[in-house]
Amino acid sequence: MALQLRPNCEYCDRDLPPDATNARICSYECTFCADCVETKLSNVCPNCGGGFAPRPIRPTREWRPGVCTTKQAPSDKRVHLKYSQEDVAAHCARVKDVPPEKR
Repeated sequence: MALQLRPNCEYCDRDLPPDATNARICSYECTFCADCVETKLSNVCPNCGGGFAPRPIRPTREWRPGVCTTKQAPSDKRVHLKYSQEDVAAHCARVKDVPPEKR
């Protein structure tokens, strides 16, 4: 199963195309831009409480049969936070001092 490669930051709605080097994901594929992860979220996923890693870039060229963005298209469904910015700030403040590997 391939990553969805969601097209936007769930916090600020910035476009994050499949080749975006500033896309960050948690283990549930919640997707945010690096700026929001660092300045707004303190490396805390507002949905699950986990940490973030850079989202991999899916190859555009078909190096192996069936494996590229044209054969496994990225998602076009934009995702947005279901929590208020105040709730997100409180959640992130509560969790940020716990290292991601201990959450």
